[in-house]
Amino acid sequence: MDLSTVFSLIGKVALVTGASKGIGLSIAEVFAAAGAKVVISSRNQEALDEMAKSLKHRGYEVSGITCNVGNFDELKLLVDKTVERYGQIDVLVNNAATNPIFGPIHDTSLEAYEKIMDVNLKAPFQLMKLCFPYLRESAEASVINISSIGGISPEPGLGMYSVSKAALISMTKVFAKEWGDHGIRVNALCPGLIKTKFSEALWSNDKIMQSMIKQLAIKRIGTSDEIASMALFLATSASSYTTGAVLTADGGFTI
Repeated sequence: MDLSTVFSLIGKVALVTGASKGIGLSIAEVFAAAGAKVVISSRNQEALDEMAKSLKHRGYEVSGITCNVGNFDELKLLVDKTVERYGQIDVLVNNAATNPIFGPIHDTSLEAYEKIMDVNLKAPFQLMKLCFPYLRESAEASVINISSIGGISPEPGLGMYSVSKAALISMTKVFAKEWGDHGIRVNALCPGLIKTKFSEALWSNDKIMQSMIKQLAIKRIGTSDEIASMALFLATSASSYTTGAVLTADGGFTI
């Protein structure tokens, strides 16, 4: 087995949402290092341009295309612009997510509920459908949905976020089963507590941190790069017989 090709994305085009920082940016960087042409997307074009420029200086092929995934009209533009720029889509990473509330579920407003479901569930659903015509033309198509350990077991203070991520896991399995005949693999990756801006409400709270660390087999917070490495496995032929899987990277939290 030639490991240099097993973990290669040379000749592939990858689209990563929520990729101007955190887990999404780390995934984009690892994909680019593996040889992919990568489109990074978020709501902030200035941030995307800055990150794309930084990665290009390292010899990577990366472009930034702005998109608010909660605006479904923008999703079509994102796909169209990606195909216009690179001609295809081989790997899709649904990473963009939101959680506008931290606290008891009975304090969650209907407005917050709708925003969470729009971004965390409806957007991946729609983007997968929009990418379908291109993914089925790929020799090794892969979709990676970034869920959460909250999708396996609800996290305190993250009620509706956990619900949306559980639904994303279920949706991943549905797409995997239906798209197998089209040669498209669909998997879910569930990070645990990762030190990013998105999860700051958790890791910046000493009481929450101490409680979570006690439950971990690997007693530390995770990094974005550790999630990106697992995403690379799911994107490449290293996982060619893997679809519908729900993989955790959580330090043993869900053991």
